[in-house]
Amino acid sequence: MNKLAENLKANRLKVTPQRLAIYSYLASTNEHPTVETIYNHLKEDYPAMSLATVYKTVASLRDCHLIREFNLGEDCNRYDANSDVHAHLLCTKCHRVFDYYGDIDLKHVIYRLKTDFGFETSALDMNFYGICDDCKNNNDK
Repeated sequence: MNKLAENLKANRLKVTPQRLAIYSYLASTNEHPTVETIYNHLKEDYPAMSLATVYKTVASLRDCHLIREFNLGEDCNRYDANSDVHAHLLCTKCHRVFDYYGDIDLKHVIYRLKTDFGFETSALDMNFYGICDDCKNNNDK
């Protein structure tokens, strides 16, 4: 049995073709899709799958910590199967999202949150907003 199926069963979720397809799609892309994008990508291969199924599935996968859900100030959430600690960069012109794995030393901030407020940090989302190189170069032309 593959690791995804084991994790779904460990979280008391049925292993369904739709859940496997949605997770597989998310794991295979760096695009950080919305629910609608996931649905549109998979609907040809899974014509009986509804948009509601995709919404419920990403919520289940998120609750099991198999994917990350985040919102970059848009009208919808985006999803990422990459659970490694990283930041997201959002181009405010083309709305593409990029992963950033470079150095972000937040140990001091997390330490201060704990000492000043007694706050235990359990998760962290860091997003940067700006213009990507492609959009910047297209403006220069």
